[in-house]
Amino acid sequence: MATPNTVAFHTLGCKLNFSETSSIRRLFEDKGYAAVEFEEGADIYVINTCSVTDFADKKCRYEVRRAQKYAPDAKIVVIGCYAQLKPDEIANIPGVDLVLGAAEKFNITNYIDELSKAPGKGLVRAGEVSLANSFTEAFSFGDRTRSFLKVQDGCDYKCSFCTIPQARGKSRSDTLENAVKNAQEIASLGVKEIVLTGVNLGDFGNGTEIIENQKVAKHALFIDLIRALDTVEGIERFRISSIEPNLITTEIVDFVAGSHRFVPHFHIPLQSGSDKILKMMRRRYGTELYADRIRYIKSVMPHACIGVDVIVGFPGETDQDFQDSFDFIHGLDVDYLHVFTYSERANTPAADMPDKVPMEVRRYRNDQLRSLSAKKKRDFYQRFEGETRNVLFEHSPVEGMMSGFTDNYIKVSLPLQSEMINHIHPVTLGKTQADLDAVDAVLIG
Repeated sequence: MATPNTVAFHTLGCKLNFSETSSIRRLFEDKGYAAVEFEEGADIYVINTCSVTDFADKKCRYEVRRAQKYAPDAKIVVIGCYAQLKPDEIANIPGVDLVLGAAEKFNITNYIDELSKAPGKGLVRAGEVSLANSFTEAFSFGDRTRSFLKVQDGCDYKCSFCTIPQARGKSRSDTLENAVKNAQEIASLGVKEIVLTGVNLGDFGNGTEIIENQKVAKHALFIDLIRALDTVEGIERFRISSIEPNLITTEIVDFVAGSHRFVPHFHIPLQSGSDKILKMMRRRYGTELYADRIRYIKSVMPHACIGVDVIVGFPGETDQDFQDSFDFIHGLDVDYLHVFTYSERANTPAADMPDKVPMEVRRYRNDQLRSLSAKKKRDFYQRFEGETRNVLFEHSPVEGMMSGFTDNYIKVSLPLQSEMINHIHPVTLGKTQADLDAVDAVLIG
């Protein structure tokens, strides 16, 4: 029997990319390829890229070199946001054989035969992003305990710093029925938790309809989606990956508070605590609305965990603007921060704005907010010391250990018990580890 061709993957960036990589892996497996680990050496390498920061672009180049190290004769394919934004630039990276854009990546196996036609230079198959105008379903399976289910793609917002609309196109969504069908399929595979993913998740329903009695009843909304998913048997937890503050309605919060499957965990991008900077960023809310959303969530779910995205060093951000932002975030009842140092992205309005913030100042502000994040995270963890909460266990990168998250996103670390993997079990939460990576815990029963 002939040895099948092998394919390896590496994913950069967001949960949405992970869901798409997993689906693309299954496309290869359906064609007879065997998926192997990156370090094993493969016939084909697929690198799914991000382009949120300059660092992500550099990571792409690094992964190309790493693939060449493990398999010098391998064919290397680059897909994802960076591939859509800068296909020709990527095609000229030594070792890259094929670059696929947003509309082409899910036809990847059809392009593999073309690789032999472009020796020595990358073959570009990346059309205009406007061609990515239909929704392509995706979900992850097999690479971790949780499954990332893509239900929305693209974005119609025009934030002045962001390239995602250029990389993924207009907002579009799965149908309600198909999202539920995919969740049911994931449940049949034994997965206990689904993380809903999208570029602008709260915009779910853009262009989709709910059909009743062969007639259009109404356009679907995110609240309709989570109500429908809440009935899926076999999935014990649903987690909302990220949702814009102007789209997280009181109705959504109340539903999550009363649901047995949707967990009390929200990740809500802020980007700045300065109204001046928010306006320059072209965000669709101000600090008053954001603070109101946080207050309401905590009023109905005091135990909820809330994460926040923040950008520091945006053009025109003065010392006072940063201090306003810091003070605003310090006063919010939120529990951890994802802090990003602003980096100029080509073809965005922010890239041409005056009053650039020196890089050393950007780094200093990043450090300040990371310190604030550590304090908030420690305070949140310590609030629950001695309490009992359920944890979904998975393998830990630390040998001999297992880890997992409570419903409200407290990470727990315990000595490995293999029979506990992919099972939800109650624990008593203990002391927070010094590095804030996890809390110690004791299994109950």
